[in-house]
Amino acid sequence: MSDHEVLCLGEAMVLVAPRHGEPLATARDAALSVAGAESNVAQYLADLGHRVAWASRVGGDPLGDRVLTAVARPGVDVRHVERDPSAPTAVYFKDPSPENGTRVHYYRTGSAASLLTPAYLDTLPIAGTRLVHLSGITAALSAGCARTATELFDRARAAGVLRSFDVNYRPALWSTEDAHAPLLALARQADVVFVGLDEAAEVWGTTTAEDVRDLIGPAVSVVVKNADVGAVVFEPGTDQGTFVPAEPVDVVEPVGAGDAFAAGYLSAWLRNGTPAERLRLGHRVAAFALGSVEDHADATSLRRPAPGPGGTTR
Repeated sequence: MSDHEVLCLGEAMVLVAPRHGEPLATARDAALSVAGAESNVAQYLADLGHRVAWASRVGGDPLGDRVLTAVARPGVDVRHVERDPSAPTAVYFKDPSPENGTRVHYYRTGSAASLLTPAYLDTLPIAGTRLVHLSGITAALSAGCARTATELFDRARAAGVLRSFDVNYRPALWSTEDAHAPLLALARQADVVFVGLDEAAEVWGTTTAEDVRDLIGPAVSVVVKNADVGAVVFEPGTDQGTFVPAEPVDVVEPVGAGDAFAAGYLSAWLRNGTPAERLRLGHRVAAFALGSVEDHADATSLRRPAPGPGGTTR
């Protein structure tokens, strides 16, 4: 039996952001924090009372120390993270602009996490874990990362472990032409898929939530998010989706809200919540992220008792 319910795999980075919302070109002061799609999900799930491990690679540098400390702070297990003394921990910068919004600049080529290969999976306790989670960002980092993502889902399926996938398309990492097929293949490998209606349109050319469901296929729970409107989930074997509107919230920073939503949804899923209950908790956790400048905002106030041994998820 694994020590945790959920295993999240993916890169976390050090984030550099101007303190006062100034553009990078003129800012004099900046703050450091830690961010990453899968590590965000892991931290929110830990906030919600789940036993979670985050798996990745970081450099043998002070930034790697910072990443491990930050991700472990809410109670995430980071024992399986590899340190690479010959490759750096990734960094990215936020560039705020009153006219164009916030742009992101990545410096992750050749990072320790980008050097992941399927052999790394031999070190992970996949069997006995209830759920593995990753995002399309991992597949975009390198050919080795793409193979690792596919192999993780293959091994999870063989072990009877549920698979969660957040499409998380990042145009700064790859083109729609390069992303189309790999993201669709991973989505079809999963048990639950999270995708924004806008990113599905950009990558796959779909126009409606029903189009997304039809493209991914009837054997997958498909969660389609439509920004501040709400989200709909299509369950396997059902024609009608369940829609829950988003909660009204004053948005401070949208980055990280999708990861928070996924964590809330997965938390309710692990506790056998109904489709509507999963969506509602997703929206509630996302509201915490939307109200914070950090990628991870403490959501422990939403915590409920963790499920006991032997619980089912579906």
